Amino acid sequence: MTLPCWTYLVLFAAGLLAGLIDAMAGGGGLISLPVLLWVGVPPKIALGTNKLQSSCGTALAAWRYGRAGLLRWRDLRLGLCITFLSAMAGAMTVTRLESDILRQIIPPILVGLAIWFWLQPRLGLERQTARMRPMVFAILFGGVLGFYDGFFGPGTGSFWMLACLFLLGLDLREATGHTKAMNLASNLASLAVFVASGSVRYDIGVVMIAGQLIGARLGSGLVITHGARFIRPIFLAVVVILAARLLWENLAR
Repeated sequence: MTLPCWTYLVLFAAGLLAGLIDAMAGGGGLISLPVLLWVGVPPKIALGTNKLQSSCGTALAAWRYGRAGLLRWRDLRLGLCITFLSAMAGAMTVTRLESDILRQIIPPILVGLAIWFWLQPRLGLERQTARMRPMVFAILFGGVLGFYDGFFGPGTGSFWMLACLFLLGLDLREATGHTKAMNLASNLASLAVFVASGSVRYDIGVVMIAGQLIGARLGSGLVITHGARFIRPIFLAVVVILAARLLWENLAR
């Protein structure tokens, strides 16, 4: 399928905006995936191509957070491994099962989490006491959220952020860095499955990657510089918009 030249400009812009939002609060797929479908890319190819471009932006954001001291890679090894394997299992499973049930239950969960987060104005502004041991956290959430991201995906970053804040006691900057690392693991695992099945458009992916890298650099820089008070309203907005979009899709079906 050949796309008109102007669509590549649109896809570049979508990649840039998605990378910016994703680096700060997650949810970049809200922008990039609908644009891929809008320009006429088939759904399965759109999913695979979206994973390709988002993996590159997430990798850059995670690297920058690591350089800023927001990630301790040695402490994340178990969670990264479990998330990677679980996401690969989820991506393989989605080719055999319907994900409609998840479309129905995720919006109210996200709305509930957004309300709860809004009612906790101090959450994430500073470190809290951890409520779960890191090893247990890595096994539980790496397994569940890794599989979910490979199987369905929307809201994964929001769930990681809230889990890191509430259960590990991280502040918002650290939680954002942790989330990017785990998102990178699940994105790469899912991407491997899509590449193996031939479901990636590399010409489109390269254009979107260029935008993603610019957006990810800008977004991660804003998080590192401005900290938790900057992230909080953006994170809340992304969660609410994501829930609204999924709910709209459910009603329109």
